[in-house]
Amino acid sequence: MGLTSLVYPGATHTRFQHSVGCMHLMSAAVNTLVQKGHEITHEESEAVHAAILLHDLGHGPFSHLLEATLVQGIHHENLSLLFMERLNHELDGRLTMAIQIFTNHYHKKFLHQLVSSQLDMDRLDYLRRDSFYTGVSEGVISSDRIIKMLNIHNDELVVEVKGIYSIEKFLVARRLMYWQVYLHKTALVAEQMLISVFKRARELSARGEKIATLPNLDFFIQQAYSMEDFRRNDEVLNHYAQLDDSDVMSALKIWSQHQDKILRTLSQGLIQRKLLAIEISDHPFPVDKVQQKEEMARQQIGLSKNDPIDYFVFTNTISNNAYSVSDDKINILYPDQTVKDISEASDMLNLSVLGKTVRKNFFCYPKSIR
Repeated sequence: MGLTSLVYPGATHTRFQHSVGCMHLMSAAVNTLVQKGHEITHEESEAVHAAILLHDLGHGPFSHLLEATLVQGIHHENLSLLFMERLNHELDGRLTMAIQIFTNHYHKKFLHQLVSSQLDMDRLDYLRRDSFYTGVSEGVISSDRIIKMLNIHNDELVVEVKGIYSIEKFLVARRLMYWQVYLHKTALVAEQMLISVFKRARELSARGEKIATLPNLDFFIQQAYSMEDFRRNDEVLNHYAQLDDSDVMSALKIWSQHQDKILRTLSQGLIQRKLLAIEISDHPFPVDKVQQKEEMARQQIGLSKNDPIDYFVFTNTISNNAYSVSDDKINILYPDQTVKDISEASDMLNLSVLGKTVRKNFFCYPKSIR
């Protein structure tokens, strides 16, 4: 959930809760498919349960946030796989099949779809869970109904036609949750500020300045690590495994007293909820407007000509689509065994709209110059 709890105070649930919830839904899905006559052995059931339980191990503090700073260019799924491989070694190979399913190298492809697809147990859990804890009712989905409608056709996960309306609601709910919750403008600007905090901390560290913080966090601030470093050096993965939200919040408290004005101001802003202002538009913001805000912010904050202003005044884009027509499709199974993609089967939704990537521009600057 990142920093969404700044908007929805109840959104403090953990990824561990989510992972256990995913495993519960996986049990329901496996039982449904077995009851419909499809063979899933005990070993396969154990493996697919393990895969969904461990699928998010690679996430760092505050969800996806620090993928842009502490571990740049490294996707959390790659780190999840590293953790699973280490556990597999410790467990004498008992996770081998789970890893094959996770990486889509197992011969029964529908098992991977249960773990990672456009209708996987991950999405079925987080939409309903996040809706509950935020109180945003638009995200409520019929996960039990969807799971009961699951079937397999030609080794692919499909949804029986009776469940088409539940799938339509699922896609709409996902779109609404992204724009109302996950990409809410207040959470968005707070997350951008947190990214800027770590960007500045690494910049100061690279100059040789002392950045006091906790050991595991300090390990990643002092040096950038590649995916190859994670693979070859157990120490890197060990330090990463120790990171959590508390490390980040402790660092913000320490840095709120730092001598560097940029790091201090950003850290204080997050702790005291003095966030930057944010504007969102369908069109890019005029260059002259951005430059005007930059000059005003520089004077108001008291930065010199040599100090970067892009920590306080910046533009960027956000994007989202509810359904990707190019990924694994959500297929609807009819009684005559024909299969149609949901974009063709639905008579209510305009899936060309839901499948379109929506991009929006945002512009952040200090509220004092608004």
